[in-house]
Amino acid sequence: MRAPDDGTAIAAFLAALAAEAGAARNTLLAYRSDLELASDVLEGRLATADALALNRLANDWAALSRATVARKSAALRRFYAFLADDGLRADDPSAALPRPGGTQRRLPRILDHDAIRLLFDALARRITASDGAPADVRLLALMELLYGSGLRATELVSLDVRAVRPDTPYTILKGKGGRERLVPVSQPAQAAVIAWRALRGDAPGYLFPSGTKHLSRVRLFQLVKGLAADAGVPPDRVSPHVLRHAFATHLLEGGADLRALQTMLGHADIATTEIYTRVETARLVELVMTRHPLSDKPTKVPPGQPRCRRSSTEK
Repeated sequence: MRAPDDGTAIAAFLAALAAEAGAARNTLLAYRSDLELASDVLEGRLATADALALNRLANDWAALSRATVARKSAALRRFYAFLADDGLRADDPSAALPRPGGTQRRLPRILDHDAIRLLFDALARRITASDGAPADVRLLALMELLYGSGLRATELVSLDVRAVRPDTPYTILKGKGGRERLVPVSQPAQAAVIAWRALRGDAPGYLFPSGTKHLSRVRLFQLVKGLAADAGVPPDRVSPHVLRHAFATHLLEGGADLRALQTMLGHADIATTEIYTRVETARLVELVMTRHPLSDKPTKVPPGQPRCRRSSTEK
């Protein structure tokens, strides 16, 4: 596998960031600046850098503030994740990048159960109104596999037509870094794929073909956000990766084992999976602060003592 030159790789990454994440112009400029500066330090070999080369970058950043190093590392991690997801390199070397103390990964955006229901209800109405139009049946299969199996966008669009079988409640995928993993396929997902295959036909190739290739990630993002708009869910809250996060968080809420979740998501390091325990903890804290019987009642104090009032931020 031959990685593209830095200029081509950076341009492709920024195009995907704009199309898939809706990144603003200033965000794209900031990413471009960080990536091009890193490329200069590595003499044009950023896209092919290994752990040793990234250590050189870390040394070059030694005099910078922790916040700046954290920002640059985050940009490069996202860049290498894109290269690995798109098959432009076989590995992701970003574990070698520095993680300055005092920084913490942001909690992933998720959708609650009500938002998920709105999405699938809107899709059901579409299918009824169109009398099962192929585009709507295909979107149902895509959505069932995103939310029901936690697939990455690239994994989903590049599925082989034989990947999902009606008599097998799982499929085996090759994800990041060429690692294989077993992924559950629910009965609704199986039914949706069977319905789509009846329209698609059984010709060899991709499950979701588009011309001579497969459905693009950009088109998948557009379809998901269009459905969100129809469902009355803010499109900026919804993406294929947000549905993957919802899959993980809702499984954890239901009592899933963290190690099993790590396997299903294809995380090499369980520390990546543990981010979902923070989501669950944050949700529980919010429930206590907003729904507990005492949350809106003033604290009882002895006569003559000053009364403490909860600030608006404590509710």
